[in-house]
Amino acid sequence: MLIRHRRGFEIPEPRVTPEGLALGRRSFAAGTAALGLMTGAAYADAPPSLTPDPRFPPGRALTPEKDAETYNNYYEFSDDKDLWEDAKILPLRPWAIAVDGMVAKPQTFAVDDILSKMPQEERIYRHRCVEAWAMTVPWTGFPLRTLLAAVDPLGSAKYVVFQTASLPKFMPGLAQPWYPWPYIEALAIDEAENDLAFLATGLYGKPLPPQNGGPIRLVVPWKYGFKSAKALVRITLSDKRPAVFWQSIQPREYGFWANVNPAVAHPRWSQASERLLGSNERVPTQIYNGYGAFVASLYAGRMAEPLFM
Repeated sequence: MLIRHRRGFEIPEPRVTPEGLALGRRSFAAGTAALGLMTGAAYADAPPSLTPDPRFPPGRALTPEKDAETYNNYYEFSDDKDLWEDAKILPLRPWAIAVDGMVAKPQTFAVDDILSKMPQEERIYRHRCVEAWAMTVPWTGFPLRTLLAAVDPLGSAKYVVFQTASLPKFMPGLAQPWYPWPYIEALAIDEAENDLAFLATGLYGKPLPPQNGGPIRLVVPWKYGFKSAKALVRITLSDKRPAVFWQSIQPREYGFWANVNPAVAHPRWSQASERLLGSNERVPTQIYNGYGAFVASLYAGRMAEPLFM
């Protein structure tokens, strides 16, 4: 018998109190020696600024930092949006990511080694949740394809599979047995190698906080937010499409591709507009979240599939 557990997005959440727009931010530098001693706290001194990548202009104001960091979906901790304080207990060091599967050079990377070896950059991306709320935030990190290049994917690899940490001692939501833990998401390999696909290690110029997916998470801004897996511990290349988390729970509502499209409604609400965190302004949703110039060609041969659910 299917047990339906009501998820947070099935009921409208309380409105977020508007804050003044954040006009400045600090960007964090790769290889900072003090980073290895931190567990997600901000730097004592502001590191040198990084110039945001000009290829991806956000087209809207930044979301206030407080709103982006205190309104989160992270079911390993809670079904509630205000889980950020609970998430603080997650230890962000030591942390490692295994990259394996159909690769010539499988490796396990300590997150601090990744920070020191991968040139960090800042990208301001729009983020669109399937629940029809949105934010615009400055991520620090590096393109996913640079990490994949280090392990030399085999030509037969078709999918890149992402696994989120499962730490019951720190993540009380894992006690909910109706969810198919651990959280698994995936991209087709051409999506993973696209310029937009990003591994974020920072937010608003600081180390990425636990509630936003620290210490390292996936960011794919042309898709609904549930595709951007948090707190990564394993990346596996495969020739088989995996059963991903939300699709496993309700395949008629949450598909594998999950590309943003205002014309394709969720079965229980419209996707034509979105609510901006901070201002609560309603704005029109853009197809592929406004990134169609970079990603639409990925789907030219896949139009028979449900690309927008």
